[in-house]
Amino acid sequence: MISVTKVTPGDFKGDLIAYFVRQKEKGAPVCSDDLVQQRIDRAYKVGAFKGKMEETLLIYPEKKYDGLQAGRLLIVGLGKDDLDRESFRKAGGIVSQKALEMKAESIYAVIPGDLDFPENEMAECLSEGLLLGSYTFTKYKSSNGDDDTSEVKSIKMYTSKQISAARKGVTLGAAAAEGTRIARDMAHEPGNVWTPSKFAEFGKELGKKKKCTCKVLNKAQMQKLKMGGILGVSKGSHEPPAMVVIHYRSGKKVPTLMLVGKGLTFDSGGISLKPGEGMADMKYDMCGGAAVIAAMKVIVEEQPDNVDVIAIVPASENLPGGSALKPGDIISPYGGKTVEVLNTDAEGRLILADALAYGVDTYKPDAVVDVATLTGAVIIGLGHHRTGLLANNDELAEKILKAGDRTGELLWRLPLGKEYTEQIKSKIADIKNIGGKPAGTITAAAFLQEFVGDTPWAHLDIAGTAWDYTEKSYVPKGPSGIAARTLVELVRSWQ
Repeated sequence: MISVTKVTPGDFKGDLIAYFVRQKEKGAPVCSDDLVQQRIDRAYKVGAFKGKMEETLLIYPEKKYDGLQAGRLLIVGLGKDDLDRESFRKAGGIVSQKALEMKAESIYAVIPGDLDFPENEMAECLSEGLLLGSYTFTKYKSSNGDDDTSEVKSIKMYTSKQISAARKGVTLGAAAAEGTRIARDMAHEPGNVWTPSKFAEFGKELGKKKKCTCKVLNKAQMQKLKMGGILGVSKGSHEPPAMVVIHYRSGKKVPTLMLVGKGLTFDSGGISLKPGEGMADMKYDMCGGAAVIAAMKVIVEEQPDNVDVIAIVPASENLPGGSALKPGDIISPYGGKTVEVLNTDAEGRLILADALAYGVDTYKPDAVVDVATLTGAVIIGLGHHRTGLLANNDELAEKILKAGDRTGELLWRLPLGKEYTEQIKSKIADIKNIGGKPAGTITAAAFLQEFVGDTPWAHLDIAGTAWDYTEKSYVPKGPSGIAARTLVELVRSWQ
């Protein structure tokens, strides 16, 4: 869908050609193309375009006057503030948004040749913005001739400078964006389609790839392993649970990173039933699992040699059936620790407990990262702008924060400590699954911490960012696919 081309701007005959320019303190923005510059100068003179961040100027060019054969010319402002990777993602997203509005199926983007910014990073981030901004989900739309949807089918990028650097950047950006698009697709699927068995099917396909294996623990195997968390949560559903375990081995003596994603394919709250209003959004409660397994697809295709990676997705439904887990029940996740279940709507931590304890015990990873739409409390604390990060290891937390900064998926670290663990102590079991309203995000993480031992571990609470995320040009309404690119970047940069 996206590639670097040698076709020059004047020879491109597609729907939309895009240039990117900086805003200046004084005077019109500067473009390397003289004919495009003339159009910019005219627009600037009448106050129609200054090059502000995400500001656009649309022109219908004529070859005689503009030297272009494209149907439309779009000039996108990069602003006057210091450029960073996010500047180019947003600019790429703007181009795709405009293309969708105009029903332009082919895009040609000119990488700026006059900016003091690495060519490969401009290409990487522009390609992410272009691909993520052009994302649509129309699987269930009927084609009746009146359909108002559009689709970008081809994206070409051009550079007049370092074509090899641009190609490298586009390869990285396209792979990360594709992982995010896959995670969005999974989240969009309704609960009657994307069931635990779908996670299992996806994992098995990945397991066929080079250096990769997959095993899926079924209900009988979970019973034998005494996984009381996922078995308890799934008791009210006719859909059997699945524990999907994907293992990528580099073949070298390197550290092992374990990724765990909450795969709750529909969450009604169980006996502690959620309100009807908004319950349809609970098909998104598997966004952590989607991010992990989509990132794993990118990792397996890139075949890194710096780290081995294990991905575990505990997948289940949480429904109020006749056999459903009840408030006050006591269960025992993998490893034997007992849990008093005071609220069946705090179920994500129960299925994660099994996955974390089993994964740590079986694979002895050097570090663990889990991703989950875990608490509404994180939205109260951080809104829909940052993912909550909690960790028992400063070095691991810093790696994740840096990965989030590079991908534009920002995180904010919250504390952990014995005082929070006190809140989840139970009078009749080892721990309880809720610690009250105060510090709800932290006590949820404190619960998970009980199942990782001394292994360096970090928890990403994406309940506020998995959907209704901060409005951006490359993040459409609905599921954002958050954390997939962060996990890919974490593996790419792992040392």
